[in-house]
Amino acid sequence: MKTLRFDEMSLSPEFARAIKDMGFEEATPIQSQAIDIIRSGRDVVGQSQTGTGKTAAFGIPCLESVDVNNSRLQAVILCPTRELAIQICEEFRKLLKYTDNIKVAPIYGGQPIDRQITALRKGVQVIIGTPGRVIDHMERRTLKMETVKMVVLDEADEMLDMGFREDIETILNRMPQERQTIMFSATMPEGILKLTKDYQVDPEHIRVVHKEMTVPLITQMYFEVREQAKTEALCRLIDMENPGLSLVFCNTKKRVDELVEQMQGRGYFAEGLHGDLKQQQRDFVMKKFRNGTLEVLVATDVAARGIDVDDIDIVFNYDVPQDEEYYIHRIGRTARAGKSGKAYTFVVGREIYKVRDIISFTHVRIARGKLPSLGDIEAVKANKFADEIKAVIDEGHLAKYVNIAEKIIAEDYSALDIAAALIKMRLHDDSAEDIDLDFQYHDERKPKREFNDRGMIRLFINLGKKNKVNPRDIVGALAGETGISGKQIGSIDIFDDFTFVDIPKEYVADVLMGMQNKKLKGNRVKIERAKKGK
Repeated sequence: MKTLRFDEMSLSPEFARAIKDMGFEEATPIQSQAIDIIRSGRDVVGQSQTGTGKTAAFGIPCLESVDVNNSRLQAVILCPTRELAIQICEEFRKLLKYTDNIKVAPIYGGQPIDRQITALRKGVQVIIGTPGRVIDHMERRTLKMETVKMVVLDEADEMLDMGFREDIETILNRMPQERQTIMFSATMPEGILKLTKDYQVDPEHIRVVHKEMTVPLITQMYFEVREQAKTEALCRLIDMENPGLSLVFCNTKKRVDELVEQMQGRGYFAEGLHGDLKQQQRDFVMKKFRNGTLEVLVATDVAARGIDVDDIDIVFNYDVPQDEEYYIHRIGRTARAGKSGKAYTFVVGREIYKVRDIISFTHVRIARGKLPSLGDIEAVKANKFADEIKAVIDEGHLAKYVNIAEKIIAEDYSALDIAAALIKMRLHDDSAEDIDLDFQYHDERKPKREFNDRGMIRLFINLGKKNKVNPRDIVGALAGETGISGKQIGSIDIFDDFTFVDIPKEYVADVLMGMQNKKLKGNRVKIERAKKGK
C-alpha cells in the first residue's frame, strides 16, 4: 500500500513540529491507514505486529482529540505490562513537546499507588495503564470513567492470554456507551472477535499485510549491542569486512547527521542522505557514492528510495527498522545483479522482538553474530598489510630503499626488527581500547521449557484449586502488579491449597514486593520463596 509522509497528513502545527523533531519523515503502513480513520471517530480493529508504529497510529489522533479546556479524564489506553505502559507514555510525551494543557499519566502495578493518586487528583486527561491497577483506582474512585470519549486496547491478544478478560470487560462496562473504541492486536483469536462484537460499533478493520521475501544471496546477521556502543560496533565491522561500499540505515534524520559526524571524526569517508537535503546536495552525495570516493552512505528510508547502485557490499541497520517491510526494502539494496551481499542489524534490548517479527515474515534465518575484537581487526589489517608488502617486493624498484635499510642494519639493528617496527608504525593504535560492546538481554520469548533452571526461583503462593485459581489468574496477577511479562514466568504448579511458580531470579524482589497485600479471586495473597525440597 501507499505510505504517507507526515507533512501530507494535515497534522496540527504542534504535532507536526514534534514529529519533525523526532526525525520521522514517513508514516509506517499502519499509521498511514489508521490515523485518519481514528480521527474520523470510527471504531477500529487494527491487526499489526509489535514494532510497526502502532503507538503513534492511535496516539496522534488520541491526543489531537483531547479538549485542553477540560481537565477530566477523556482517553484510556490499556496495555498488558508496565514496560509497555511506560513506553507508550514516553512516546506520548514526545508528541506533546509543543502542546500545553494535556496531562498524561501511566498507571501500573509495582509503583506506589499514593503517587498515582496524587497525579490523578491534579487532573489527568489521558491515562495509560495495566488492567489490574486501573481496576484498583476505579474501586478507590480515584479514576472515574464517566467522561471517557476514547479507549484503546493495545496488544489486546496478549492481555487476554494473561487473564485480563474480566478486568477489561469491567473497565469497558463502566465507560459511556457513546465512545470510540480502538483495538490493536497481532492476532485475531476468538476472544478478540467476541470483544469486538460486544464492545465496538461497526468497526473498520485495518490489517497490515507484509510482503514475504526470500533473499538467499544475502548473509543476514544481527548483533546485540549497547546503544552507546553502536558507532564503535559499526566501525569495527567495516574495518573487519573492508567493504567497497556500505549503506547504513538510521530511523531519523537527526541520527543520520549525528552518525555521519562521528564517522567523519574517526576518519571514514561518510556522508548522509535525508529529506532535509536539497536535490543538488543529494545528487552530489550520490555521485560520490557511485564513483567510490564515498565509502559509507548513511540514509533514512525515505531518502534511500532513489538509490540505485549495484555494488553495495553491506547494508547496516544501525537502527532496527520501524516496520518489517522496511527491512526487506533496506537489505534489498545489496546482492544485486546476481552478486552476493551482507545485511547486519544492530539490536538494543527489547528490539530483539522486532528481529523475531522480521524473521517470521521473511522466512529467512537471521543468525546472531559476535562483534570482532580489536585483536581480530588487527589480525585482518596485518594480513592485508603483509599482502601489500609482498606485492611491493614483487614489483621491484626498491634500490634506494634498500640503501636506507642497509644503513640501519649497519647500526646493529636486525632486518627483522626493522620490519616489525615499520609494521607497528602502520598498524598500532595506542588510543584503541577493546571495550565490551555486547548487550546481554534476557530472552522473554523463549518457550518456558528452555529456561535455565539455575536462573529461576520457585515461589510459594497460599492459594490453589480450592480458591478457583488457574494459571491465567497467576500470570495476570504477577504481570499486572509487577511488570514481569507472562512469557518470562516459568512452571506453574497448582495444588488444592497452594501454588508453586517459577520466576527469573532477577524479578523475585519485584514480585515479592509488588504482590504484598494484593487479592486474587477475593482472597488475600501470601507469596514467599518456596522452602528447599519443594
